[in-house]
Amino acid sequence: MKLSKIIVATAIGTFLVSCNSIKRIAVPEGTDTSVIIPSKTVFTQEDIQTWSHADLATDSIPGISLDEAYAFLKDRKSVPVIVAVTDSGSDITHEDLASKVWTNPKEIAGNGVDDDKNGFIDDIHGWNFLGQTYDENLELTRMYRMQKPLYEGKTGADFKKKEDLKKFEAFKALEEDFKSNLERVKKGQAQYMQYEDMLKATDAAMQNLTGKEDYTLEDLKAATSTFDFVNSQKEMAIKILSSGSSIEEQLEQLEPAVDYYTSQVNSYYNLEFNGRAKLNDDGYSMKTKVYGDNNVKDQGDDEIHGTHVSGIILADRNNHLGVNGVVDNALLMAVRVVPNGDEYDKDVALGIRYAVDNGAKVINTSFGKGYSPNSEWVYDAIKYAAKKDVLIVNAAGNDGENIDEKASYPKDIAEGDKEISDNFLTVGAATRFYDENLPADFTNYGKSNVDVFAPGHDIYNTVPDNKYKSLSGTSMASPATAGVAALIRSYFPKLSASQVKHIIMNSGTLVNLEVLLPNGEGKLVPFTELSKSGRLVNAYNAVKMAAEMVDKKK
Repeated sequence: MKLSKIIVATAIGTFLVSCNSIKRIAVPEGTDTSVIIPSKTVFTQEDIQTWSHADLATDSIPGISLDEAYAFLKDRKSVPVIVAVTDSGSDITHEDLASKVWTNPKEIAGNGVDDDKNGFIDDIHGWNFLGQTYDENLELTRMYRMQKPLYEGKTGADFKKKEDLKKFEAFKALEEDFKSNLERVKKGQAQYMQYEDMLKATDAAMQNLTGKEDYTLEDLKAATSTFDFVNSQKEMAIKILSSGSSIEEQLEQLEPAVDYYTSQVNSYYNLEFNGRAKLNDDGYSMKTKVYGDNNVKDQGDDEIHGTHVSGIILADRNNHLGVNGVVDNALLMAVRVVPNGDEYDKDVALGIRYAVDNGAKVINTSFGKGYSPNSEWVYDAIKYAAKKDVLIVNAAGNDGENIDEKASYPKDIAEGDKEISDNFLTVGAATRFYDENLPADFTNYGKSNVDVFAPGHDIYNTVPDNKYKSLSGTSMASPATAGVAALIRSYFPKLSASQVKHIIMNSGTLVNLEVLLPNGEGKLVPFTELSKSGRLVNAYNAVKMAAEMVDKKK
């Protein structure tokens, strides 16, 4: 017995030395060679739905070269990797996700007992920190509501201490930000609702004029009226039908814009609205750390974000349905922390810690906000993940801003340009056009705070109820990158989170193009100035670099 124990200990010791030695290998620098190729301008429907996986060199589309990566990995073995999607709810029953869902092996479903003693009862597939809530304020609104009673009616002359005056001035800037945004969304809501009302009135008038509920272009041309107003409505209706559309179609296309601005007015910027009230938890106190429930699914009609993100990472690649995710041997841990509004720092921090404590090796954070009153909680959670060798892949944000100058949270730089840890990878969004339009016009960028770019425009993937839809955002670029990270961790599990981060950055496709600066009114800049690496994520290059590092130690 003693001998067997010694053999086991020796074997384990050898393995640990091997692992640690691999973890000490420096990540190679990326090639300085860029791909010079004409941009593709004509796309098939299949191209449009699968472009994010394409190969730039062979397809003239700047995807992540996924097929080439799998061809390279063909004879290698993989291990399952748990990927946590900290997001809105995920439809874990979706036909393309159901087979890829993580199940807590230490928990017995439905017995009402915390079997694994982690503090969460029946957390079978993850945890829902939002409970039954969904609509929420922006952080800006919550902060303004809390600070308004302290400063209302006061001027700078009321504050004698420099520190107090500084806080007052910060409040006035916050107030200006809130009021200007509220005015903007109210104006947007009014404009779109006015257009909606005009279309509805025109439709009703044309039904009355033609005597038909379903009228045609010919019906309109044949109908006559003695009223000038009706004739102007008729002229509008004829223009719409002549374009091949209909008023009904126009109203359907208008509905998302109306809903968008109405949601912002009713919840985002509504000082009277408290979305967290039903949760019965103080979002600004860490006294309570277990709240919510185990229902990780989507809970609102428009709650599709988490399901889309999950599918991009790991939709079943072998069921011949819908779409293919990036990584084949991975399991989805759903952590619901993102409402329809701004997430709370508390929920984000605890969501990250939950994912780390329950075995996730990659965490995707496709969300962001401009204010973070408890950012230290999130910083501590990021550092906790680093300590446990977990990689966090983060969306850069969709404001068309330089986030080196205007912060977007979460982030891994607390002050100056020094990262708090080396396990946080921030991703900007690229389009399928390999020309000046390569960066999405909405994407945030930054030479210090954005690490790399990935496909994030017009991405077709899973949404609830076994459906599929195209969405755009850095929220789509981040999971594409998280999928590549999980792919590396699955096939090369000895590599650390930090190494995987730098493999993705260093192995990306170098882009030597002048591109349109997002939100830059036509200004051209080198693509290399938009991120730290100046590169596009490339799965083939990444797994090839990972293999070179690991095989070097065999």
